[in-house]
Amino acid sequence: MTGSPEAGGLDSAAEVFAQHRRRLFGIAYRMLGTVADAEDIVQETWIRWQGADRDTVREPAAFLTTIATRLSINVLQSARATRETYIGPWLPEPVSTQDDPALGAERAEALQFAILLTLERLTPTERAAYILREAFDYPYPRIAEIISSSVVGARQLVSRARAHLASDRRADVSPLHQRRLLEAFLAAAQRGDAQELERLFADDVTSYTDGNGVKLAARIPVSGRRRVAAFVAAFSSHFWAGKSIDWVEVNGQPAAALVQDGQVTALVTVTTGPGGIAQLLWVMSPGKLGSVSTAVA
Repeated sequence: MTGSPEAGGLDSAAEVFAQHRRRLFGIAYRMLGTVADAEDIVQETWIRWQGADRDTVREPAAFLTTIATRLSINVLQSARATRETYIGPWLPEPVSTQDDPALGAERAEALQFAILLTLERLTPTERAAYILREAFDYPYPRIAEIISSSVVGARQLVSRARAHLASDRRADVSPLHQRRLLEAFLAAAQRGDAQELERLFADDVTSYTDGNGVKLAARIPVSGRRRVAAFVAAFSSHFWAGKSIDWVEVNGQPAAALVQDGQVTALVTVTTGPGGIAQLLWVMSPGKLGSVSTAVA
């Protein structure tokens, strides 16, 4: 017994969609910074692909990318208003890149936390243009089609985004060196050694904790070498008790997952500058630890 033509068409549609799904997720995640929002974009793109007149679509990849990007721009515009009610600093959700180092892209650009945090300061359209160009290597004419711009406009958007990133670019270090810095930080933090912590930090180091109100999560950033060292040393006697540390790769960089009673309770990673650790990034919001928990498990 054979299936209906409609069923066969949906099977074909699903097969085509599956070929591009990882790329669509990679675009949406870079745009929105959370797994749930990215998955919602992918699902909505699938629904629209199902309802499209697919016989008239000459380039499914371009069609799907356009839908996912435009949806992401719309969601990002409203998400920024929603984040104003977030308790404490908002950080991108860490995603495991152990199996997919570039997360569906031509290269791993716009995945590391330092870049994602800078992208937060761009307009949604600037962010989209930059991601499509730098992570997915789209030509400017195609970017212009996707974001409904001229080719000149697309070039200008990418140029402005690069300028923003260049002004805040952290020193590029190897993952091995980054891990060594993080290992040294963890050792000093657990001892409460403020002097050693100061030695590891850049002058303008800032500690950000994304907890959304969870217990023990700092609700405001702490900045400055001495202040951050004193802040970290102050909770050394209780914060680390009963926790083990598992190493994971998230967003293309090493990170430490803190595990207590079999549950990941926090993730800590760093960004680096010429003077040492430039940012301490603590993710403690339970809703943002799913990918890390899966990687640890």
